[in-house]
Amino acid sequence: SLMSALWTEHDRLAVGWAGLDAPAARVRFGCLKDLRRLSEEAPQLLYPDFDRFVRLLDHPNSIFRWNAAHILANLARVDRSRKLAPLLDRLLKPVGGPQMIAAANVMQAAAVIATVQPHLADELAAGILTVGRAKYGTEECRNVAIGHAIQSFDRFFACIPRKRAVISFVRRQLDNPRPATRRKAEKFLKKWVDGGKKRRGFGGCTPAVGCQRES
Repeated sequence: SLMSALWTEHDRLAVGWAGLDAPAARVRFGCLKDLRRLSEEAPQLLYPDFDRFVRLLDHPNSIFRWNAAHILANLARVDRSRKLAPLLDRLLKPVGGPQMIAAANVMQAAAVIATVQPHLADELAAGILTVGRAKYGTEECRNVAIGHAIQSFDRFFACIPRKRAVISFVRRQLDNPRPATRRKAEKFLKKWVDGGKKRRGFGGCTPAVGCQRES
């Protein structure tokens, strides 16, 4: 609408926070969605509210918790005070279960963080690897979550200094009973291990931002 087009980013931020307490679910979730979009477009504007988003990780509504994780990940680009590092255990706690969708969301968020703060890549990878012993509703849920883990690793594998644990984990999924997860494992290994032998280095994260290839 014309009115929304005239809003500044500061207006959107103020309305977004106010709308999170609206009686109507449509308004609450709409404002939450816009805050997440704003965190992608103007993370520096939301960074002063970092602690408020941290508190949303404990919100009683799961959709609020998932979006809070994504918003915090988007703020990693402007995290000059390094507030994210002490939060990683808390952020990745859902990987252990019991909600598979929650685990998938935080693993996606972890990949975003790792690509812009590669010094955290090893710690993030270790957190995602706990999916292998996670407890979800069913064994099939765990296999789905493992597929999400492989996709997350694909996004920041170049940033992980100690890659062997990740490669071993993905290799084990070649025997995963879920066909889609097996295919993700095959694709990952073909790209990063088998295909990687023909390349001089791993693309996607350069030494200039602190990534190294494991020897």
